[in-house]
Amino acid sequence: MVQITLPDGSLREFAQPVTVAEVAASIGAGLAKAALGGKVDGQLVDCSHTIAANARLSIVTAKDADGLEMIRHSTAHLLAYAVKELFPEAQVTIGPVIEHGFYYDFSYQRPFTPEDLQTIEKRMAELAAKDEPVLRRVLPRDEAVAHFKGMGEHYKAEIIGSIPADQQVSLYREGSFEDLCRGPHVPSTGKLKHFKLMKVAGAYWRGDHRNEMLQRIYGTAWATKEELQQHLTMLEEAEKRDHRKLGRELDLFHIDDHAPGLVFWHPKGWTVWQGVEQYMRRVYQDNGYLEVKGPQVIDKTLWEKTGHWDKYRENMFTTESEKREYALKPMNCPGHILIFKQGIKSYRDLPLRYGEFGQCHRNEPSGGLHGIMRVRGFTQDDGHIFCTEDQILPECVAYTALLQKVYADFGFKDIIYKVATRPEKRIGSDESWDKAEHALMQSLRASGCEFEIAPGDGAFYGPKVEYTLKDALGRQWQCGTIQVDFSMPERLDAEYVGEDGNRHRPVILHRAIVGSLERFIGILIEQHAAALPAWLAPVQVCVLNITDAQADYCREIAKTLANQGLRVDLDLRNEKITYKIREHSLQKLPYILVVGDKEKEAGTVAVRARGNKDLGVMSLEAFSAQIASDIANKS
Repeated sequence: MVQITLPDGSLREFAQPVTVAEVAASIGAGLAKAALGGKVDGQLVDCSHTIAANARLSIVTAKDADGLEMIRHSTAHLLAYAVKELFPEAQVTIGPVIEHGFYYDFSYQRPFTPEDLQTIEKRMAELAAKDEPVLRRVLPRDEAVAHFKGMGEHYKAEIIGSIPADQQVSLYREGSFEDLCRGPHVPSTGKLKHFKLMKVAGAYWRGDHRNEMLQRIYGTAWATKEELQQHLTMLEEAEKRDHRKLGRELDLFHIDDHAPGLVFWHPKGWTVWQGVEQYMRRVYQDNGYLEVKGPQVIDKTLWEKTGHWDKYRENMFTTESEKREYALKPMNCPGHILIFKQGIKSYRDLPLRYGEFGQCHRNEPSGGLHGIMRVRGFTQDDGHIFCTEDQILPECVAYTALLQKVYADFGFKDIIYKVATRPEKRIGSDESWDKAEHALMQSLRASGCEFEIAPGDGAFYGPKVEYTLKDALGRQWQCGTIQVDFSMPERLDAEYVGEDGNRHRPVILHRAIVGSLERFIGILIEQHAAALPAWLAPVQVCVLNITDAQADYCREIAKTLANQGLRVDLDLRNEKITYKIREHSLQKLPYILVVGDKEKEAGTVAVRARGNKDLGVMSLEAFSAQIASDIANKS
């Protein structure tokens, strides 16, 4: 007798071992039809999985997150199936699920074209319509290697060959296509209805640039037609907002092959940068931070002491001088500790908060670089709080409140909170990790924040809270962080004199609110579709004349506004006013002032706001008050 406990607590008994599909059928025909798989005692399995002992079971459908992942995983196999039918000489490699979809890497003699993608997608739909069963079998490792070698699938054989010899591997077959996979998968191809192939990109075999360049086909898959269409609409909007495209169109910055992964800021873009930096500098000043500046090049012996040289060496740029090896700093914390160590510190000095707009360099793989979102040289609004153990909780609570205020000023109010716990590769004792993780969780509870746990995602020296923003399109961006570190003060021998007169180790809280300024500005550009609020816009107002007769009056207006601290452009070209208005509207300026003879005679301006809004004629004083209010309110 096999007893199955369902999520509602009810029991179902079966006289003999039973499959997930049979349990679903016993509950109802509707559930049997909708079932994609099951969760047996928390483990995700196929519908064909046999339950031989008492267990807890939940049926997985397309409405569940696990069900959607199964759909995407199975659609990746469907893609490989279609490619093999259309291009038999192509070799399949790996095809995992990713956010919003999947990809599959192929080795093929020529590049796949957009027309190929259309053909492949059409064939996928035809194969799905055949509703072929997806069947699982298990082979010993060596037999599986021989099987795939016999098929000419040498990449698959290499993957299986890296598995220990005493293990078995699972294979999934649909129609004439069979693939290596742990599973689970949907029961048949007919469950795969709502998908689209997106693009082709290059990818090195096993991520190693020394290996062959493969072709990676990306796709997306959803449970319903409506969800697929919503996603495609979001991608269209995201393409319009792409910071790389808008950066070129609005002359903000560029990336050059002479300096891959580094940003050339143009005057307008640097104005936006300064707006963010100066705002964050005021945040430092208003919240008890002392701004510092450390060197960018530091001897490797410091990085050896901190553990970076052992655990982060491959991401560091190095150089040599006079037979000494140095590294460009990938982070600012060791430098701040060296500053802290200058002179004797007392418990009365704590908490001591240092802040730096520290320029860092990390040797990111070229394939991972993305505009100004992922670069090799970046500047952080980096801060380190030196405190006692008793001060961790209040400092973290205060930091979360400050971060929420900053994000709201930049237009973000939806924040996701995660506590990233200890990774396998780490430094420090389990006792110190216990204290640090507990302190972070308690601080979020005290702040009234619901949070998730991200197991194993902490830094090698301490756990952290990750603060993730949701933008206007619902995309998530992890920006802010606070990390509790008991280890680095000990490694670098940082200490303070306690109330008892003895020497003690401070705790370091590593914190950043916007993180990389480059990346955050990219997020801002996409959040606002480059229509930045007046306080951040590189040009806040442009003054246009209709004829030469108003030129001098326009110059007076521009000078007056500039003297008020506004960023003003002046367009006195001999062009039609409709042309000039359209041209500056495309630059997404907050305000355009149009001046003709009537305005000149009355000492007024005709005001147009972004979005082609005609605000009518007003005095220059009234306009100045309006834009001053916008700037003050961050609106």
